Amino acid sequence: MSASAEMPYFIKPSINVSPAEKRSLYDAALQAIDANLSAESNLFLKMVTINALLKTYLPHYYWVGFYIMDEGKLKVGPYQGTLGCLYIELNRGVCGKAATTGKTQIVGEVHSLAQGTDHIACDPNSQSEIVVPVFDAQQNLIAVFDVDSTLPYSFDEIDQMYLEQMMKKHFTVVSLKTNYSLN
Repeated sequence: MSASAEMPYFIKPSINVSPAEKRSLYDAALQAIDANLSAESNLFLKMVTINALLKTYLPHYYWVGFYIMDEGKLKVGPYQGTLGCLYIELNRGVCGKAATTGKTQIVGEVHSLAQGTDHIACDPNSQSEIVVPVFDAQQNLIAVFDVDSTLPYSFDEIDQMYLEQMMKKHFTVVSLKTNYSLN
């Protein structure tokens, strides 16, 4: 199946917001996420809840989801949006770069990157992207959290700050030996 430039009927295009509104929306989303996950330890439930609530609260989100480290590559995990790439090699794309460097990646215009190596076009409607590495309590990479927008330059240091704090709060308490299960 190849990606189509026509936006599916069930997906809304992104709407960028002011920095003040973005902070307010993140605060509201984080309050809802914390309320739902305060006693949750299941990795899968954490991921689906974070996806659903961030996609609900933040209008600049088009695609949101996790790619899980498994057998030396990233495999699509829970997400909301159009079809995601099923597998991502660590030497490819923005997700691969976040995984190998262990650092958040923000790309203002994804189509300006070398396609197939620096960027993997799963959906041509995606114009900008942020990818945050997700670590467990032992600082092992367990996933990357990927967000796309249909507008260029949707992501900035505000998104980075909130998302990095959220991933740290909800996943560094996870131990690979005891809780790393999508079941």
